Amino acid sequence: MRVLGDPARAEDAVQDAFMNVWRRASSFDPERGSLRAWLLTSVRNRCIDYLRGRGSHERQEQELLPEVVSSQSASDPWREVALSLERTAVRDAMASLPSEQRQVVEMAYFGGYSQAEIADLTRVALGTVKGRMWLALEKMSSYLRGRGLVDV
Repeated sequence: MRVLGDPARAEDAVQDAFMNVWRRASSFDPERGSLRAWLLTSVRNRCIDYLRGRGSHERQEQELLPEVVSSQSASDPWREVALSLERTAVRDAMASLPSEQRQVVEMAYFGGYSQAEIADLTRVALGTVKGRMWLALEKMSSYLRGRGLVDV
């Protein structure tokens, strides 16, 4: 709480740290320090990750300035149609992926997780996560290129 200043974020950080400790309990070495120190260090490090934006996987909402809001409301209808078609094509491309590949893309791009974090959370090797990501992005690129939405 002292590090993050927000009770909800502090609870999330502690829970994440304890889940990490639970998964890595076998890595505890009593010769390097006490269990208490190991737990406190884990929680402290997770709080720092949250402060740096790597652990919370949340983005701070900021209010748009009035001039930005007004410029968006007077947008070009053709641009809106084009953006809508692009969004639909990306959703279709995502839906065409095998579930393992779709999962890593969603976790990375929509969840904000790093590939190492994805490997930890899904309990697969980092190399497997990297391979799934590469295949997924290649398939999506090919899918979108076939529809004329990505330049060669």
